[in-house]
Amino acid sequence: MPQMSAPPLAIVIVNYRTADYVIRCVDSLASERDTAGPFEVIVVDGGSGDGSAQRLADHFSAQPWRDWVSLLPLEINGGFGWANNQAMLRLLQRPQPPEFIHLLNPDTVVEPGAIKALLDVIAAHPDLGGVCSRLLEPDGELAGSAFRFPSPGREFVRGCGMAKLGALLGVTPTLVERSDPGPADWLTGASVMFRAEALRQTGLFDDGFFLYFEEVELMHRMGRAGWALWFVPASRIVHIAGAATGVASGGQVAVRPQPVYRYEARRRYFMLTGGWAGLMAANLGWLAGRMIALALRPVRGKRRDAIPREFAMTLRHSFWPSKRDSSRSIAPWDEPPGRAPAWIGE
Repeated sequence: MPQMSAPPLAIVIVNYRTADYVIRCVDSLASERDTAGPFEVIVVDGGSGDGSAQRLADHFSAQPWRDWVSLLPLEINGGFGWANNQAMLRLLQRPQPPEFIHLLNPDTVVEPGAIKALLDVIAAHPDLGGVCSRLLEPDGELAGSAFRFPSPGREFVRGCGMAKLGALLGVTPTLVERSDPGPADWLTGASVMFRAEALRQTGLFDDGFFLYFEEVELMHRMGRAGWALWFVPASRIVHIAGAATGVASGGQVAVRPQPVYRYEARRRYFMLTGGWAGLMAANLGWLAGRMIALALRPVRGKRRDAIPREFAMTLRHSFWPSKRDSSRSIAPWDEPPGRAPAWIGE
């Protein structure tokens, strides 16, 4: 009997104490198998320790899930990139690996046709290393999905919160907006489909990041290696921002303080991509913008999107890189799974 070929697509969903969201997300994927073709889903539990791994195992062992949904339980919470790596390493090392790997946040609901829209675009353009969906907030409002790389100029605009001033200075905005498929520097990690060949060439996530900026750094590497990254607006995903990370933003909830690891991730990104000079330029750009914002506060009032304690946390955690910030920890595709993430040694 001839051996059946493996499906060209695998979807990876990382759970950390979000079992209800995972079940709802996978429910929304079921009908996509009729339009996008058969695919499998690997749910990774990142050491939740709250019983959700067993709950997910029990749920997906029943029909109709057990033929295409599997659970990969991990012993530790190694972070977003590391947890995804553990699934991608196993997928890429199979005798018949998938051609595409789609990373999907658990706090998402896939709208009809979203998976096929991504597959159609990435399959039609061999130079694409990855494609991403358009994210929607639960009320239907658009959320940020595709972006330009951080730069000193964009950090200045972020610091002052004055997009018009940035435009006058010739700083192109961070957010990429378009209505048709097209390029961006980096794509949201909430719903991004990678070409396996690109991952084999550039390596997987740098596991020196715990959370945040890991996808930006990976796509920076992909871009330098010659792979294009495209935003596909026709692929629509509802995203409950912050449900999976505990750090919400945008119009969905009140703005809350950001954890230390987000500032550390930003610092590491700038060190890896621009060295000490790049980090200092970005920090000074942000600081100059923030000084302008503070000077204008009596006139403009306090910004509604101001992040509590951002000034103090940036000064404390963004200006002084650690030795590890200059050292990459990129998992090659053929590395045996299970190596502890580099950030744990910090």
